[in-house]
Amino acid sequence: MSVFDDNIGKLNEHLVRFRQTGILNRIAGQDVAGSGGTFQTISPVDISVICDVAHGTAADIDAAANAAHAAFAEWRDLPATERRKILIRIAEGIEARAEEIALCECWDTGQAYKFMSKAALRGAENFRYFADQVVQARDGQHLKSPTLMNITTRVPIGPVGVITPWNTPFMLSTWKIAPALAAGCTVVHKPAEASPLTARLLVEIAEEAGLPPGVLNTVNGFGEEAGKALCEHPKIKAIAFVGESRTGSLITKQGADTLKRNHLELGGKNPVIVFEDADLDRALDAVIFMIYSINGERCTSSSRLLVQDTIKDTFEAKLIERVNKIRVGHPLDPATEVGPLISAEHFDKVTRYFDIAKADGATVAAGGKTTGDAGFFIRPTLFTNATNQMRIAQEEIFGPVLTSIPFTTEDEAMEMANDTAYGLTGYVWTNDLTRALRFTDRLEAGMIWVNSENVRHLPTPFGGVKASGIGRDGGDWSFEFYMEQKHIGFATGQHKITRLGAL
Repeated sequence: MSVFDDNIGKLNEHLVRFRQTGILNRIAGQDVAGSGGTFQTISPVDISVICDVAHGTAADIDAAANAAHAAFAEWRDLPATERRKILIRIAEGIEARAEEIALCECWDTGQAYKFMSKAALRGAENFRYFADQVVQARDGQHLKSPTLMNITTRVPIGPVGVITPWNTPFMLSTWKIAPALAAGCTVVHKPAEASPLTARLLVEIAEEAGLPPGVLNTVNGFGEEAGKALCEHPKIKAIAFVGESRTGSLITKQGADTLKRNHLELGGKNPVIVFEDADLDRALDAVIFMIYSINGERCTSSSRLLVQDTIKDTFEAKLIERVNKIRVGHPLDPATEVGPLISAEHFDKVTRYFDIAKADGATVAAGGKTTGDAGFFIRPTLFTNATNQMRIAQEEIFGPVLTSIPFTTEDEAMEMANDTAYGLTGYVWTNDLTRALRFTDRLEAGMIWVNSENVRHLPTPFGGVKASGIGRDGGDWSFEFYMEQKHIGFATGQHKITRLGAL
């Protein structure tokens, strides 16, 4: 039996329970039907129904928020060493079920097993990392003044809402939920309606690891109902969101009346700038990886290639050759590099840009077509002869689609790189150190890699500028979001106090 056949067999075993019972909401440690009935989750591989999913509405969010509120004090006050043990056990549970998580996620999202097998394990790393930070998370500073001994500490903000997307949903959920739990917060999680399977697995793993009921609650549903209710609920103190910029704007408005704290990790139209003095073979590998892996459905993808005109023809020729060889296929086939897009709606959005590119005068140098008899498959696509003013260079396509734009001078490259509404990441390829220092200093992006693809280091800050988001998480930045700073001043003597009303 091939690895592909073996993966299919294992997947079907894992799906039996979902087909029989569907996916219910999990509130206060109990399975709860959706007050809005059910909806269906569909596999983008063959457009088959996976199972029914609880349709959560404002009533379910209210129940979950109340459960998180009720569980907060006990979880907040649990000794840090005990919370650490639970988080470690969650990491161990994820590792034990990593294959199940990866197979289910591939089927639910269309992502290739080649990448999802690693994404599940990265989720365990997130829990282990923040478990190691728990004990000192509330440590503060001693700031002495002439009359006071000032100390600071941090305390968890309270119940929080986490809204996660459909691209690599398990890993991104752990990215938000692990630090929230480590900080001492309780959580109401609303996963993307298009990819609910692994969110259910996560809450099961967490409770099996000893997480008390109500500390992590999961409500499935749609943004305009469950998501809106979560953002508006007065008992939810903060919202951590990953998704598109337009939705981030709505979340800000919805949380305004209750003065929600928001961390918004939003979209990007990220440039990768390749100068003529770069290591072109390594740059080529990185350019291809950062747009065509994860089906191009990632906020940090380098979807704009700015390539110096002196090397443009040679670089694009190699690029076209490689793009045409990328293996598109069933996500559970270990040889597959690009699987189907997540949904019919997203498939229609991405494929519309094939005609938009032609209408704007760009060349479809590779791809630009659908493939397969069923499912939402497209060929990895490359647009050339483009300018930075074209829609394909300004709008987030969020698929395996790259736009190549030539530049002549460093200043021209900088102007084009910054000429976008977004500012999440940037990638610079050059062997000129002083140029790299100059360029990264002026590049409008929250995260920049020089002579590297996106290599995530958990202690570093993650987030963007402009329309790419507000705030940072990762490392101690996550605790800054999920915790409140508290200052206490102790008088060290009897300093003079101004007396009012004393004659």
